[in-house]
Amino acid sequence: MAKTGTTTQGLRAAIERSGYYPALVAEAVEAAVGGEPIASYLVHQETTFDANEVRRHVTVLVLTATRFIVSHTDEQNADTTSPTPYATTSTESVKLGRISSVVVSRVVANPESYQPGTLPREVVLTVGWGAVSRIDLEPAACGDPNCDADHGYTGNSTADDLSLRVSEAGDGPETVRQALHFAQALSEATAATR
Repeated sequence: MAKTGTTTQGLRAAIERSGYYPALVAEAVEAAVGGEPIASYLVHQETTFDANEVRRHVTVLVLTATRFIVSHTDEQNADTTSPTPYATTSTESVKLGRISSVVVSRVVANPESYQPGTLPREVVLTVGWGAVSRIDLEPAACGDPNCDADHGYTGNSTADDLSLRVSEAGDGPETVRQALHFAQALSEATAATR
């Protein structure tokens, strides 16, 4: 489930509608936003299955005139560190000028008959600002099949600070539309800071 909008009251209502520890999530997000007006937001609640456990997770993205705020809240079962279930909430505030990329990947069915304005089946929003990078390495090789020399490694470094996936099948068409709306607002805001 995802919700998007532009007001503080709307953000709180969307967090409450997600039904995922709304008081905890709202307090963390509102503290990060402070008194700054909200330009856009997206609330995405996701349920995942991990072995024999069901886990819930909520991501709240907020765009202000100067910042991109990311909040994640995860629930954990009782474990060796805690005899009772608990939740972990984190927020990160990124200046818009630090955002280096906003990638919107769209998965479209039957691309040969695609009509402009048709919603994709799936949208993945990836935002990079340099806090987290993923490095994929593999042994380098030369063209000689008989060569056994060490040629070092080759690979790619990819900015991967945030990746959020929504799909029509799992989240509904309105959620896909909302994710596209937020992605456009974020992209426009980062372009304006250049």
